[in-house]
Amino acid sequence: MESDPSSGPKGVGVAADAVEEFERHRSRLFGLAYRMLGSAEEAEDVVQEVFVRWHRASRVESPWAWLAKVATNLCVNRLTSARMRRERYVGFWLPEPVLTADGALGPLDRAEQRELVSMAFLVLLERLNPMERAVFVLREAFAYSHREVAEVIDSSEANSRQLYARARKRLAEARGGADRRAEPVARPDLMERFLAAAEHGDLESLERVLAEDVTVWVDGGGRVGVARRPILGAHRVARYLAGSFKLAGGRVRLSVSEVNGAPGLLASTGEALIGVLVPEIVGDRIVGIRIIANPEKLRLSHSAGLSGSLP
Repeated sequence: MESDPSSGPKGVGVAADAVEEFERHRSRLFGLAYRMLGSAEEAEDVVQEVFVRWHRASRVESPWAWLAKVATNLCVNRLTSARMRRERYVGFWLPEPVLTADGALGPLDRAEQRELVSMAFLVLLERLNPMERAVFVLREAFAYSHREVAEVIDSSEANSRQLYARARKRLAEARGGADRRAEPVARPDLMERFLAAAEHGDLESLERVLAEDVTVWVDGGGRVGVARRPILGAHRVARYLAGSFKLAGGRVRLSVSEVNGAPGLLASTGEALIGVLVPEIVGDRIVGIRIIANPEKLRLSHSAGLSGSLP
């Protein structure tokens, strides 16, 4: 929301302090764009485009409100074309993973905050249309009131409430009424057992940490030879994981890292990252595993590495 240049001394003179003021909001902007798009690369592009527009603005009354509105609108526009690209995507589409231990997606102190950036939830958000997703993200992740949301999307509070209610209904339907949810607390013991079993190709030990109806989704983007359909059941999943590591000639090294607010595994051969595995845990079992193997999604980038200079 650009204000009139004559709005008075409360406005921030963007031309004079562009980079310094923008950097205060950069990480939060990245978190907003990533939740909207599910792609770190595209989120970085949006942040950079917002910076260019910010630099060209004359005077802004409320910097964060202005930046968030511009970023949201850019994301809504991108989501329309992104949906068409994902419909043509080869195999199963998963979000681009982000390492979050350093706060790349903002505070993740509460279970609700972690869930909103989890792989599982970002996949669910794909069920929403761009405006529903914008309203839901602003409300849930950034605690916007319906009045504030309405200002961002240039609509009424009543429409914001309708979009939000519709988004919640769609997400509830997408969950299928299942009452099991991902464990909000990390389970290092379970991750260690899974890690050891996977590295050694131990089928029996793998099956012991997997739920009977466990599902694996693999995103290779048509660029690597991976399963293009979900793999169901503990036995089949264990055999698939063990077989995948065996095909790599036993050269795969697994390390634990926080990915999208949850414990994940980074699979490497030598210095090359070949995959990111994000288990979904309920109780003492792994109920789902999302594997990102598409090389284009394995940069594990985040906002800390972005330049603040103009292109």
